[in-house]
Amino acid sequence: MGVYGIKLLGVNDLDLFQRDQRPPSESKAPLAERLRPRRWEEFVGQEHLVGPSGPIRKAAQARKPFSMILWGPPGTGKTTLAHLFAQETGCVLVAFSAVLSGLKEVKHLIEEAKRAKALRGLSTILFVDELHRFNKAQQDAFLPHVEKGDIILIGATTENPSFEVNSALLSRCRVFVLRQLTEEEILKVLSRALEDRERGLASLSPRVEVEALRLIARASGGDARVALNMLESLVECTAPNEAGIREIGLEAAKEAVSSHPLLYDKGGEEHFNLISAFHKSLRGGDPDAALYWLVRMLEAGEDPLYVARRMVRFASEDVGLADPIALQVALSAKEAFDFLGPPEGYLALAEAAIYLAMAPKSNSVYVAYEKARESIEETGPLPVPLEIRNAPTPLMQRLGYGRGYLYPHDDPDRVVAQNYMPRELSSRRFWEPTEQGMERELKLRFLRWLELRRMKMEMDGED
Repeated sequence: MGVYGIKLLGVNDLDLFQRDQRPPSESKAPLAERLRPRRWEEFVGQEHLVGPSGPIRKAAQARKPFSMILWGPPGTGKTTLAHLFAQETGCVLVAFSAVLSGLKEVKHLIEEAKRAKALRGLSTILFVDELHRFNKAQQDAFLPHVEKGDIILIGATTENPSFEVNSALLSRCRVFVLRQLTEEEILKVLSRALEDRERGLASLSPRVEVEALRLIARASGGDARVALNMLESLVECTAPNEAGIREIGLEAAKEAVSSHPLLYDKGGEEHFNLISAFHKSLRGGDPDAALYWLVRMLEAGEDPLYVARRMVRFASEDVGLADPIALQVALSAKEAFDFLGPPEGYLALAEAAIYLAMAPKSNSVYVAYEKARESIEETGPLPVPLEIRNAPTPLMQRLGYGRGYLYPHDDPDRVVAQNYMPRELSSRRFWEPTEQGMERELKLRFLRWLELRRMKMEMDGED
């Protein structure tokens, strides 16, 4: 049971509508749970949703509950919003565990919700935290009951619901995006914790320097729960002085922050956001930004070889022939990391990232590959011209394999009047070299080759 009297539905726990009436002050819950807002006025952040004209606040005050999905980073108030919404709309709130419960529990919940509505006139809000773990069978089981109004669904997720929720259920819910809390908003939460004697830390007599609080706020990454956990640990682990005051300065806060790992989900949206930021910083030529995102990933526990593979890809896709050495640099960084390991090997990755960011850029190879692929899809597997086929046997030679092949080394220019493409594509061009870096020189060579071949073909035609 939580401080709001909400049951977490488990396999052996089906008494869904009991309420826990113990006051929060008697609870031994963590600080973040004790300080969970009980009124809209205590809620910090998300003004676009819960401010005086916010859609969730207005619907709650009008006692008009509806199904919704709350999408946002951890510690931004998704669970609290569900609590307050149910409280103000007069609904029973039931927390459903998508991990612990199956279809049997779903059916029981639906029956209980129908009974509560029929006998007591109470609507049931089903709150599903980590909605992205909700499997298809569970979603399908709830869908008709959401449609009929037997239950009101509130889902909370840190992942994009477009990818994690089936379209039928998604279309029946309003999606609200919660924003990461700002440093000032986190400071407001921390200040309240220090001042609240009943539910906060004031009874422990802490005195925390402002700069120490700011450091905690910055280190929390906009997550109020993380900030409160760090503050609670710091206060409780600090011995009071002779006057009974727990003095906490910047140095103590630095130690607490340094022991707190960066939040990172290798399979979640933030993983893809960070690697996207890294790739785009490299492409945009900003070595500082590229280094920042690289360190963010590595320090949070990203697989360094994953980062190395992305840089190898970048060297081919975005630097390309403008600086062919970039590919060697990226591969060397991977080999150096393999040889050194962390943390020394991180410097090799950082060196490669800075080099790639500053290298001239060309995506001509990537574009050329896509053009060739599209051409093959369009025309199918066209036959290889006989003159450039291999002829290892007498039979193949009699069939004309290799007949008419011109050996470039026999020509003083090393250019011959030969077409190497399938005849249907003889005039097709895939690679369009740019003027960037080394590719400028390759472009000049290519244009000279095209012109010499054209001239020799015309001469061959005249003969």
